[in-house]
Amino acid sequence: MNSFIQQPSLIKSAEDIEKMRVAGKLAAEVLGMIAPFVKAGVTTAELDRICHDYIVNVQGAIPAPLNYRGFPKSICTSVNHVVCHGIPSDSKVLKNGDMMNIDITVIKDGFHGDTSEMFFIGEPSILAKRLSDVAQEAMYRGMQTVKAGSYVGDIGAAIQSYVESQRFSVVREYCGHGLGRVFHEDPQILHYGKKNTGMKLEAGMTFTIEPMVNAGVWQTTLMNDGWTVITKDRKLSAQFEHTILVTETGIEILTARPNEDLSRFGV
Repeated sequence: MNSFIQQPSLIKSAEDIEKMRVAGKLAAEVLGMIAPFVKAGVTTAELDRICHDYIVNVQGAIPAPLNYRGFPKSICTSVNHVVCHGIPSDSKVLKNGDMMNIDITVIKDGFHGDTSEMFFIGEPSILAKRLSDVAQEAMYRGMQTVKAGSYVGDIGAAIQSYVESQRFSVVREYCGHGLGRVFHEDPQILHYGKKNTGMKLEAGMTFTIEPMVNAGVWQTTLMNDGWTVITKDRKLSAQFEHTILVTETGIEILTARPNEDLSRFGV
C-alpha cells in the first residue's frame, strides 16, 4: 500500500490555536529570561546553555533548533554581520559595541512558537541602533497589512518599501514561514514583493514575519558550516520576528513580549 506525506492544514483549529498561544508565550518568555545575561565577556555558547536549561527544565518544552536538520545548538545567535542561523560557540565572546539577534523556537505539546529580537552589548553605534529600529518597524509594518482576505505580497511590499526608504536593504534568500506542528510549512512569507500578489490569507493561518535588514547590500553568503549566513559585504544586519495568527480583522501576536509597545495592534 502506498504511503504519502500529508501537508498539514494551513487553517488551525481552535484547539491548535490555543496550543500555539502557549508555545508562543513560552518562546517570548525565553527572550525575556536571557536578556540580563547578554553582556560583554559572555560567550554565545553560555547563552545557549542557559536557554536550553530554561526551556527543558523550567518550561518543560523542547528547543526546536537542536538537531533540526543537523543544527547543533538550541538557539541561534547572530552577531553583527551574521544575518541568521548563527551557531552558538565557546569561542564567540561578546564585547561592547556588538549587536546580536537571538532566535528562539520552542515546541510545547507538539506545537511551535518562534520569535527573535535584537540585543546590544554596551552602547550601540548610531548605525546599529538605527538599523535595529528599522528592522523592528519593518516587521510591524508588514504585520499591519495582515487580515483575512489580504495577500502575502502585501506583507513584503510594506516591508521592502519602508526599508528601502531608510536606505537599507531586505534580505531575499530567507523568509518567514508557516508554523504549527511543523517548524517550517506553507505559506512562505517573503519580505519583499508587490501588493495584491501571492497567496490570499485566511483566518486561522499562523506564520512568522521576520525581516532581515542589512546596512549594505541585500545579498548574503552561506559559511562553510552550512548554517551561518553573513552579509556579502560584511556590513551589519538586524532582524526581528514574531509568530502571528490571522484573524478576520487583523492579527493576534502569539509571541508578544511585555516590553513591547504594541498599541497600534490594539494590544
